[in-house]
Amino acid sequence: MALFRIGPNSENVNFVRGEGVYLRPPEMRDFEAWSTLRERSRAFLTPWEPTWPGDDLTRTAFRRRVRRHQQEIESNEAFPFLIFSDDDTLLGGLTLGQIKRGVVQAATLGYWIGAPYAQNGFMTRAVRAAVGFSFGALRLHRIEASCLPHNKASLKLLERVGFRREGYARAYLRINGAWEDHLLYALLETDRTTPPAPPARR
Repeated sequence: MALFRIGPNSENVNFVRGEGVYLRPPEMRDFEAWSTLRERSRAFLTPWEPTWPGDDLTRTAFRRRVRRHQQEIESNEAFPFLIFSDDDTLLGGLTLGQIKRGVVQAATLGYWIGAPYAQNGFMTRAVRAAVGFSFGALRLHRIEASCLPHNKASLKLLERVGFRREGYARAYLRINGAWEDHLLYALLETDRTTPPAPPARR
């Protein structure tokens, strides 16, 4: 993972390099690719996300989204990224949000991937890059994530990267119009040097 600062000083952008993927904040030039991928993936994403606003895929809503994300980055509140392959194909999105400093030093991880690119390892590589960015450039101590209990692909992804299950939260997030229970996961900076023990052989 590598972090670069590109662009003039007044328009600094975070660019996070992963294995075969890179992350950067959304810009207006991404609208067409973003809206096309989201619409193409609507049925795939709907069971796992909050209800989409009626104007979610419009250029006006995307402009508001970009402006809000820029403010979040400038205030160190969140780092929203789009995920691209090395050939500049948009794959999905990832956010390190709800950043807490002081005695906490933690962030919450969220992510989505377009239907055509699921189950190809792209998100695993993107999350690993985000973890390196979190514990490196952001100097966080803890990354938290939550997952619907029946989202097997997401559970496997988190555990593959090293996240450990810490709890179960009832009616935790409103997903697709309903309050849903979630499994709670976390990864500590020190977990990278003390990985979980491998499963016992049978």
